[in-house]
Amino acid sequence: MAPAKLRCPRESKTKKRERALRILKKLEAAYPQARTELRHENPFQLLVATVLSAQATDKSVNEATPALFARFPTPEALAAATPGEVEPFIRRIGLFRTKARNLVALARKLVEEHGGEVPRDKEALMALPGVGWKTATVVLGAAFGVPGIAVDTHLARLAHRLCLSRARTPEKIGAELEALFPREKWVFVHHALILHGRYVCTARKPKCDACVLADDCPNRRNA
Repeated sequence: MAPAKLRCPRESKTKKRERALRILKKLEAAYPQARTELRHENPFQLLVATVLSAQATDKSVNEATPALFARFPTPEALAAATPGEVEPFIRRIGLFRTKARNLVALARKLVEEHGGEVPRDKEALMALPGVGWKTATVVLGAAFGVPGIAVDTHLARLAHRLCLSRARTPEKIGAELEALFPREKWVFVHHALILHGRYVCTARKPKCDACVLADDCPNRRNA
């Protein structure tokens, strides 16, 4: 997560927040319907898909989950399975054996401790197997509208390139971004920046000429 070889001029907190608000307006114009690209129909499916998405692409997860959810449509159904029964459905996803074990254990804990419902509390979510800070923040925001900025590799890259954060951990990057944007926009900012990082400000070849944020980016090409 460490930012490298970036040019971030000195900027007061006031100026940085003003720039962040300009970025927000541009993101709202470019991605008015920004939301997760993980396909799901309920909080349980979103939780499972988000666990699977760790070190994997949304595309690979979306290819696997229709059959997975058809076979295990509820926490109860998944809790009754064995990891070996889950593995064939997610075999093309990275770390599939570990994820299969986590999903079965997660489902069992949902059934035993939460009545088969996905909890709306971050600590309770993070107590589930395979669920960390990022996954919990994503699920709370996308499923329940709980404000939070979860940080993945795309969002961390943009936070660094836009000089909105120089922090090295997802949690600290998220906290610094949350200090810059209005609370009611945190979930939108999370989704919009991920989309922008996935399709425009890519890791190897950022499309600066087509970037709506270029005027507010200290690291745009030919700046």
